[in-house]
Amino acid sequence: MDVGKRSAMEQIKGGKPMKMKVKFVDHEKDVVKASDAMPLPLDITNAIFFTLFFSVVYFCSQAGSLILQPSNDIWAADDDEEEIILKEDARKVPCGQALDCSIPKIAPIASAVAAPKVSPKVFDEKPMIETPPPTQEDEDIIKAVVAGTIPSYSLESKLGDCKRAASIRREALQRTTGKSLDGLPLEGFDYESILGQCCEMPVGYITIPVGIAGPLMLDGREFSVPMATTEGCLVASTNRGCKAINLSGGASSVLLKDGMTRAPVVRFNSAKRAAELKFFMEDPDNYETISTVFNKSSRFGRLQTVKCAVAGKNLYMRFCCSTGDAMGMNMVSKGVQNVLDFLQNDFPDMDVIGISGNYCSDKKPAAVNWIEGRGKSVVCEAVIKGDVVTKVLKTNVAALVELNMLKNLTGSAVAGALGGFNAHASNIVSAVYLATGQDPAQNIESSHCITMMEAINDGKDLHVSVTMPSIEVGTVGGGTQLASQSACLNLLGVKGANREAPGSNARQLASVVAGSVLAGELSLMSAIAAGQLVKSHMKYNRSNKDVTTIASA
Repeated sequence: MDVGKRSAMEQIKGGKPMKMKVKFVDHEKDVVKASDAMPLPLDITNAIFFTLFFSVVYFCSQAGSLILQPSNDIWAADDDEEEIILKEDARKVPCGQALDCSIPKIAPIASAVAAPKVSPKVFDEKPMIETPPPTQEDEDIIKAVVAGTIPSYSLESKLGDCKRAASIRREALQRTTGKSLDGLPLEGFDYESILGQCCEMPVGYITIPVGIAGPLMLDGREFSVPMATTEGCLVASTNRGCKAINLSGGASSVLLKDGMTRAPVVRFNSAKRAAELKFFMEDPDNYETISTVFNKSSRFGRLQTVKCAVAGKNLYMRFCCSTGDAMGMNMVSKGVQNVLDFLQNDFPDMDVIGISGNYCSDKKPAAVNWIEGRGKSVVCEAVIKGDVVTKVLKTNVAALVELNMLKNLTGSAVAGALGGFNAHASNIVSAVYLATGQDPAQNIESSHCITMMEAINDGKDLHVSVTMPSIEVGTVGGGTQLASQSACLNLLGVKGANREAPGSNARQLASVVAGSVLAGELSLMSAIAAGQLVKSHMKYNRSNKDVTTIASA
């Protein structure tokens, strides 16, 4: 066609308009259309567009219906099935609410301004507080630490500033190793609080998420149990157990024994002399003298018993004493030292090999703890109604009883277990210990537990119990005084020492630990009996982030 394609500049010369010759074409053959500029004819383009449009609409509608379907959360009971038993739950906040998998309501967008694009990160965390660059004085100290002229362990005493010492030590470590510590927080922690008590040569601190299981109805009181863990499904599972216990009327606990132990080892020139000291220590006529010497070390530490064991020329003396609200290892050790010093007068040939001879026994599996107990010995029980077993735990009484016998009892015996006649007591004990500032290494003997299940009321209901002979906890000393851990103790109502009834806070904490283990055992055993263990862990304990992008810096 000859319709002008020239620009306006080509049509104007000297400011005068030029005449344009227009050639009219056959309207039937060469009509000029806007669609002539398109790569495809208009009718084909429209067909493709509408096909794509309706395909997208159909896909979105199907996806939306799938999202809005009721949750298949294995931890939550069906609404119609659970309506009756929920009416029996008098708590204001349903215990299983933490497992609500419904789609949360999204607040309206306040602004139409597009958010800036952020590059994706693996394991996103809130922005770290940047540490300011070292001053020239600190730079000189860092170089001295790297060179070895200033010991890293002496920074706190030399500088008199624990935060500054940690910062300098951290930078020196990065330069020495060539590895970055960017992901390890430094700011926002009270380093003075751990000096000489919790940790030496700090370079930062780690963050562990804390979840809440419960409320747990125990001995007529409700407890929201803090659990610090990185294991997905653990808090959710324990929470479901708490719900089953609550809907069945709660659990009850009994403290069987309360006493921390320490067992020194001494040596003589003959087995006869070792036996003579054994008879002396176990003679009731000498108990008052020994206890008086022992009790001088503390106003809370009171000697309860001394049991001795001879191995050749060596004697092991296992002292057991009350320790108030403290876990009590230091307290009992001081009392033992007093007695050893006293015994040197009548047994000058006694050679003290060590104040701990492993007959205590601390932070290792030992039959003596399983049989005699150490710390707090607690038994916790509950009767779970049959309909709760069916509708909340998704299994039945007979299946649970059989699984407990073949797994926790027979299976553990086949494995040669020592105190491990349970499903996963250690999981709950570790999580509560980390949250409340206990010694995590004492999880070993504290997790000694035998779980029992029995059908009662003509097989309709389930009696379940956990017996834990060596729960080692305290509410004062160690990590209990740190801000985060102290807050968790406060949540349980056992923060610090109980002045009116010394030791009652620590005993209450031990009962809460046992009650939480009871809830955890109930839920996990039910998941196994119902064949849901793998499914639940794939849902709650699997990251959807690309871990292949993680590399050492």
